[in-house]
Amino acid sequence: MSSIFNALKEKDAASLGLAAMPGIFVLLWSTGFIGAKFGLPYAEPFTFLFLRFVLTLLLLTPLIWIMRISWPSSPTLWKHIAVSGLLVHGTYLGGVFYGIYWGMPAGLAALLVGLQPLLTAACAGPLLGERLTRRQWLGLLLGLVGISLVLGSKLELGSTLFSGFGMGALVSVMAALVGISLGTLYQKRYCTSMPLLSGAAIQYMAAGGLLGIGALLFESREVEWSTTFILTLGWLVLVLSIAAILLLMALIKKGEASRVASLFYLVPPVTALQAWWLFDERLPLMGLIGMVIAIAGVVMVVKSASK
Repeated sequence: MSSIFNALKEKDAASLGLAAMPGIFVLLWSTGFIGAKFGLPYAEPFTFLFLRFVLTLLLLTPLIWIMRISWPSSPTLWKHIAVSGLLVHGTYLGGVFYGIYWGMPAGLAALLVGLQPLLTAACAGPLLGERLTRRQWLGLLLGLVGISLVLGSKLELGSTLFSGFGMGALVSVMAALVGISLGTLYQKRYCTSMPLLSGAAIQYMAAGGLLGIGALLFESREVEWSTTFILTLGWLVLVLSIAAILLLMALIKKGEASRVASLFYLVPPVTALQAWWLFDERLPLMGLIGMVIAIAGVVMVVKSASK
């Protein structure tokens, strides 16, 4: 009897752990924006990201070998994975980090790039031949209204173009949004057979090369190796670039990838809550209402696409 009871307890614990995994993944993913806020006072964006990708590859490559994960066998697939990496990691992270570096609040940056499902759905028609439903069009409209309210509320807070940041920050984060959206579509079309872990390593190689060139051309490459910067860099490498990817692999293996996709719309409010707690970043009431409306639009698009 006791053995049966113990087996049931272990089964319940495993089920509870599996149910919590998507939420844990989203919570970890949202800390990437917070990590940028912590680390950027000590290194410029391209330099920061280049160091992150180099350290990630130094740890990830032996892990791929230990786990006996295969690499893509086709040179063409290598090329497509590299291109997707330039968009998904290079343009996306480079744009987000530069936007935060130039003063954009981490919560607002998370909300803007969190509109990626909206832009992806809008581009899927002309690029992939997919048609939008009325519900998805309504979601796109809600997303635009919501983000207009958020940006409008920031406009009212200061005498400059936006409170605490300028047009350069907005352009950078919008470039990140375009990069992650196009990268998602490109990966969906050309990289469906990509092994997740070794494919991520190839993407990191491509993005690291691009950002390294950017650091050489546009930055001083000086780093202040403070305790805060080292801990932040370690968190982004170990938790975001490796642990989160391994967690995603486990979720896909368990058939939970769709739950992760549906929970991604929680990243902006979770990031905003963390930024409020850690950095006292605030949105006025109109901005909070706009965030809710924008997230509702993303939910409608994602839910409609999954049906």
